[in-house]
Amino acid sequence: MGRLSCNAVNGEDTKLALLKTPALLTNYNEQIRPLLDAVDQLRHLQVMKEGIQLPTIVVVGDQSSGKSSVLESLAGISLPRGQELYLEFQGKTVRTDETHISEAISNATDEIAGNGKVKKQGVPDLTMVDLPGITRVPVHGQPEDIYEQISHIIMEYISPQESIILNVLSATVDFSTCESIRMSQKVDKTGERSLAVVTKADNAPEGLLEKVTADDVNIGLGYVCVRNRIGDESYEEARMEEARLFESHPLLSRIDKSIVGIPVLAQKLVQIQATSIAKCLPDIVKKINEKLNQNVADLNKLPQNLASIADAMTSFMRILGSAKESLRKILVRGEFDEYPDEVEMHCTARLAEMLSEFSKELKSKSDKLTTKDKFLMEEIKVLEETKAIELPNFLPRTAFLTILQRKVKGISDCPTEFVQKVWNYIEEVVVRVVAFHSEGYPQLQSSARRAAYNLILKMRERSIDRMKEMIEMEKLADYTCNPEYLSTWNSLMASQPSFMTLITDLSKTPIFSTDIGVLDIGYLRAYPTLVQQAFDLRSKLRAYWEIVLRRLVDSVGLHLVFSVQNMVNKEIESEIVNELMAPNKGGIERLLEESPSVVIKREKLNKSIKLLKESKEVVSKIMDRISDHDDYSPSSY
Repeated sequence: MGRLSCNAVNGEDTKLALLKTPALLTNYNEQIRPLLDAVDQLRHLQVMKEGIQLPTIVVVGDQSSGKSSVLESLAGISLPRGQELYLEFQGKTVRTDETHISEAISNATDEIAGNGKVKKQGVPDLTMVDLPGITRVPVHGQPEDIYEQISHIIMEYISPQESIILNVLSATVDFSTCESIRMSQKVDKTGERSLAVVTKADNAPEGLLEKVTADDVNIGLGYVCVRNRIGDESYEEARMEEARLFESHPLLSRIDKSIVGIPVLAQKLVQIQATSIAKCLPDIVKKINEKLNQNVADLNKLPQNLASIADAMTSFMRILGSAKESLRKILVRGEFDEYPDEVEMHCTARLAEMLSEFSKELKSKSDKLTTKDKFLMEEIKVLEETKAIELPNFLPRTAFLTILQRKVKGISDCPTEFVQKVWNYIEEVVVRVVAFHSEGYPQLQSSARRAAYNLILKMRERSIDRMKEMIEMEKLADYTCNPEYLSTWNSLMASQPSFMTLITDLSKTPIFSTDIGVLDIGYLRAYPTLVQQAFDLRSKLRAYWEIVLRRLVDSVGLHLVFSVQNMVNKEIESEIVNELMAPNKGGIERLLEESPSVVIKREKLNKSIKLLKESKEVVSKIMDRISDHDDYSPSSY
C-alpha cells in the first residue's frame, strides 16, 4: 500500500506535446488547480489524522490486473516491486527497500518536477492511494489469512464517502467476477464514486466494446480502456503505441476516443477529484471548524500550567473553593445542577430516602423482637422478679427499665449500621467531587483524596460513638416531655376496666382484643394480684416505645445534618490543607509538578489546534476564491 504523487515539471511552456511527457503533466488547467492545491496542502498538513476525510483516489484491483503498470504510466516512474526493490525514471535505476520506498519515490518526483516547485503553469500533486492487489492464495510465506487482511485494508479505504474508487480491471476477465468490483459494490451501490480502468485491451479486444458500454457492474463514473507498457518501451513509446492501437485496431478503434488512453484517464482523474473536492469542501470546512472549536474548549478545560508559588496558591484556593461549593450544593442545599442526570449525586434526596428506610427498618426490627411469651406473661415474670417489700399497688420502676433495656438492646445495632452506610455513601460523593475539581493536579488530587478518606473516617467514628451514646441514654433514662406519651397511655388504659372484668368475672368468656390480636386470656386468671400491674406496665411501655423509636430517628437525622454541614463548611478545608502542608508532603510547591498525562494531552491539543488553524486558513482562501467565481461548482467539471 502506498501513496503516489505526480508533480509538475518546471518551465514556462505549458503546451508540452502530449506524447512527450507523463500523462498527468498534460491534463491540468487553471480552473481546478486551486482546488487540488488546497487539498494537497491539507494532506501535507496531515489533517486526516484529525479524523477529517479528504477526497482521495483509492486504487484497487485483483492481482495481475495491471494496477502497477497503470500507476507507472500515470506518473512516468517505474515503481518498486518484487523482492529486490528499485525505481526506474529518466534512464536511471535507484535501489531502495521497504523502509525507504516513500522517500525514494518522493526524491524521484522532486528530480523530475524540479525539486517539487510547481509554477503557475504546472500541475499540482494528484495523490492516489495504491492498495495491495487482492489475492486468495498465500505465496512466498504470506499469512494464511492474507485475503482477509487485504480485504480489511481495502474496505477501510474505500468506505469513506470522500473516496473515489479506481477499479483496475483486466480486459481478459469477466468484470462481474472481479473481487474488487464486489467490494466496491458493497460501499458504493449506485456506483457514483467508482471509475474503472480496463487494462490489457490489446490482449482481449473481442467484446471489449460491449463490456464497457453495457456496464453490467454499475460503474457510475465510466470506463477508460488502456494499453499496458510492454518490455523496455519508454513511456513516450508506450503512449504512441497506445494511440496507434486505438486508432487502427479493427475492434478497439470502434471504442469512443473519449474513453481510451492514459491521457484520457489522467484527465478524468483530475476532473473527478476536482469535482469531489468542490463537493466535499463545505463539509471539510465545517468539520475543521467543529474539531478546532472542540480542541480549544478541551485545552481550556485543562488545568492552568502553574509557573510560580503565587500561581500555585491561587489555583489551590480556587480548587478548594470550587470543591466546597459543589459539596454545599449537593450535600447541604439540595442543588444538583452540576449532576442533573446522575441521581446518585442528588445527595439530599438520597439521604432523606435512606433516613426514611432506616425508620421503617427500625420499626420492623422492633416488631420482630416482640416476646414469644403469651400476652402479658413477660410483664408478669418481670414483676415477679422485681417485687420488693413495699406497698403492693406501686409499679416498680425497675420492672419498666428491665423490659425497656431489653427492647433497646434488641435494636441497638440499627443506628450504628445506618450511620456507617450513610458515611460510606457520603465518602464516595466527597472523594468524587474533590477528585474532579483537582483533576490535572495529581499531587493535589492524591492529597485531597487522602484528606477526604481520613476525614470521612473521623466523621464515621464520631457518628458511631454518638449512636452508642444515644443507645446508652435510652437504656439508662426513661424520660420524655412529649405529651403523646400520656395521651397514648390514657388511650390504652381506657380498655383496662373491661379487661379486668374478663379476668375477675369467671362467668364471662375471657376473649380480649389486644395489640397482637384477639386472644383467649383465661390463663391470666391465675395471676390476680399481678395482672392489673402487668396491663399498666405494658401500656406504659407501648406508649413510651413509640416515643423512643421516633426520637432515635429524629436524633440520627439531626446528627447527620449537623455533621455533614460541619464537614463541608469547616473540616474538609482544614483536613486538605493539613494533608498538603504536612511534613515531607512537599507543600504547595507540589502543584507546580504537572501530571505527565496532562502534559501529553496539552501538547497533543496544541499541535492539533496549530494544524487545524493552518488547515482553516487553507480552506478559507479557497472558499473565498470560490465565492468570487462562479466556475467552481462541481457541475462545471
